[in-house]
Amino acid sequence: MNHPVLGEIACVQSPRARRISLSVRASGAVRLSYPRGVSESRALAFLDEKVAWVLSARERLAARRAAMPPALSPQEARARVEALRRAAKEDLPPRIERIAAATGLRYAGLTIRASRTKWGSCSGRNTISLSLFLMTLPEHLRDYVILHELCHTVHHDHSPRFHALVDRLCGGREKALARELRGWGISHDRNDR
Repeated sequence: MNHPVLGEIACVQSPRARRISLSVRASGAVRLSYPRGVSESRALAFLDEKVAWVLSARERLAARRAAMPPALSPQEARARVEALRRAAKEDLPPRIERIAAATGLRYAGLTIRASRTKWGSCSGRNTISLSLFLMTLPEHLRDYVILHELCHTVHHDHSPRFHALVDRLCGGREKALARELRGWGISHDRNDR
């Protein structure tokens, strides 16, 4: 549908939707989803209330795209990954040791991989795997990801007990840190998107 201010909008009634929701893609495309039992006119009224939010989100995304470096050649991309790998091997092992010692959490081992889908993971045997792309994050978010994975050595799920442990160990800032982390893509190369 064509909105008078926002232009083309994907307006979708979804059987999986539990509430009316809006999303803005990196391209600026807007999707309005709403559950069965909610009229399209009610969903559009919700959209009209959120026009300022959509315009603000589009501005932020456009600024982020403009700040991205130009696409790298395959050789440049490989060199960048290798530089990140070297930096990760130097930074991440002592960082996880320091955080584990400070929190009393124990892990069985550490691997560093070029994962582009997850910042980190913890196996059932408490081996922690960290993405070398953590090196693109500010230090406080690197620490948060490591703390998150270390907490999985106690709770191998995302239960309320797990989140309570993470929140306690990061001084009550878990939600704020998780929200900040969501603002970072795991790889910032245009040819990775």
